[in-house]
Amino acid sequence: MTDQPSSLRQRIDAISDDPSTPVGQLRDMVSHFVAERDWRQFHAPKNISMALAIEAAELMEHFQWITVEASRAEMEPDKRAAIGEEIADVMCYAMALCNEMNFDIATLMREKMKKNVLKYPADEFRGRYGKEDPPKEA
Repeated sequence: MTDQPSSLRQRIDAISDDPSTPVGQLRDMVSHFVAERDWRQFHAPKNISMALAIEAAELMEHFQWITVEASRAEMEPDKRAAIGEEIADVMCYAMALCNEMNFDIATLMREKMKKNVLKYPADEFRGRYGKEDPPKEA
């Protein structure tokens, strides 16, 4: 078993990439960032959820008024980096909310996907966004 990093900097430096970084390690990094600044006093679920919504809106601003095709097209590196920072902000607040409310992210995701599989059967929803979207003809 490896030793837990002692400082926030060590925690940050220990983060690698998606395939090799457990969700718990990301949550731990966010938790220590908040603790070092004594911000838990401000991290009521109400406040974090509002901050998360604001960051999600900032993410949406990058795609406002452009076409679906343009949103999928290759972007300038600066624009792509700015979008990535907004995604990170959204993820940090989501993890902070899970930390504050003692939710296990993997469990939440697993249980929600089980419900989604039942709510949106692949055979019924393949190529459709919802019940009001007519089925594609074969």
